[in-house]
Amino acid sequence: MSEPFSVRVTVRGYETDVQGHLNQAVYINYAEHARWSLLQAAGVSQAQLMGRGVGPVALETTIRYRRELLAGDEVDVTCAFEWGGGKTFRILQEIRKTDGTVAAEITAVGGLLDLAERRMVADPREIFEELAKDLGLFGL
Repeated sequence: MSEPFSVRVTVRGYETDVQGHLNQAVYINYAEHARWSLLQAAGVSQAQLMGRGVGPVALETTIRYRRELLAGDEVDVTCAFEWGGGKTFRILQEIRKTDGTVAAEITAVGGLLDLAERRMVADPREIFEELAKDLGLFGL
């Protein structure tokens, strides 16, 4: 199995809390950045999704903090889609220091919202298969 998609991020000082740790909310920002970067790398843009009348939605996010991150740390944020049946999919992510130490594990449940109907798309996989140039990034 190949390595999951990833992007490198450097922890910025203004993202840390009074203890010098990366603020908890920023972990979600890093995860979201990796997700949109994967979509872009696969050839799917926000404009294409909007043109198709859909938008990605987060239904659940779980973060497991493993090791602290400090200003100046460089991390790789991974992103891998896991498909089941139905309206939702899971996104498995890790935030890893460059030495391989896992700082956080993030699991999200998402889907695609039909923007006109305000209901979840029955099979989001079909939309990604239609729009993406690189289905491998989606695990398809």
